[in-house]
Amino acid sequence: MTVEQTKDQVAGTAAGNGIGFDDVLAAHRRIEPLVVRTPASSYGELDALTGANVVVKHENLQHTSAFKVRGALNLHLSIPEGERARGVVAYSTGNHAQAQAYAARHTGTPATIVMPAGPPEPNPVKVRAVERLGASLVLAGESLAEAGAHAAELAAASGARLVEVANEPALVAGVGTAYLELLRQEPGLDAIVVPVGGGSGAVAACVVAAALAPHVRVYGVQSDAAPAAHDSWRAREIVRRPVGTRAEGLATGTGFEFTQAVLREHLTDFLLVSDDEIAAAQRHFLTAAHTVAEGAGAAALAAVVRHPAIFAGQRVAVVCSGGNASEAELRRALGA
Repeated sequence: MTVEQTKDQVAGTAAGNGIGFDDVLAAHRRIEPLVVRTPASSYGELDALTGANVVVKHENLQHTSAFKVRGALNLHLSIPEGERARGVVAYSTGNHAQAQAYAARHTGTPATIVMPAGPPEPNPVKVRAVERLGASLVLAGESLAEAGAHAAELAAASGARLVEVANEPALVAGVGTAYLELLRQEPGLDAIVVPVGGGSGAVAACVVAAALAPHVRVYGVQSDAAPAAHDSWRAREIVRRPVGTRAEGLATGTGFEFTQAVLREHLTDFLLVSDDEIAAAQRHFLTAAHTVAEGAGAAALAAVVRHPAIFAGQRVAVVCSGGNASEAELRRALGA
């Protein structure tokens, strides 16, 4: 099968689920002047640690210190101006919240962000960022699902557009621009490892890799203390699981049908790591790569460390998806 045929196949399969490679290209044209072309860097100590040739895609250096802003900008710029006046309501454990606030400020859209009140309490770094960006912040519920239910009520009452965590094709298309960059920066990759919360990053990686580099394997990673997306993928149906992870970006208690449908078709495998392994990976990023990674941002590296039989000897990209770690989180990582 040629690359062009693969592009057509991926566009057809994914378009049936609302996302195709053409959508990623359109998003790239739309947001390229507004985002950071983040570096893809290698570090000898990470290679020695893993036995692989590790390439770090530094989305922790993106605006809002996380990849989510790519999708948020693409979505907000796709909303007709007349609809923007009614505003948006989004819900998140943090990085999606900051991204929506950032994009809303850029487009002049009123934004309300709902974050779970906890326990545990929301990451103060992310709370301050949302408020600094000018969005109205609401703390509600003890979980992402409860925060989402409250956000839906607010949107219905006000007429604002509800922005979902994962079931948003425009978000995924915007996130896909990171993988478009990556595969142009590093054409010799064997695998890409992506942290999974709702799954937008993994779907974006699958769509872009299948179109541009079909030989590249894409792996998803989730905490074993919040395995809903992993278990949904293995069961091939949406399941719910308890959320006990410290990694906010991985703290989803259910799979999402939109992202799961694409992952079932294209994801090579879905791996689990422990929160302690994630904390150790955060420490490795700090000491070996001089990089601040929040828990979700370190999950991909944790998977490469845990699974040498899969990745040793390979050229592997790990996506450092965010750097919004709290002081307590970094202290815990240094003690891991």
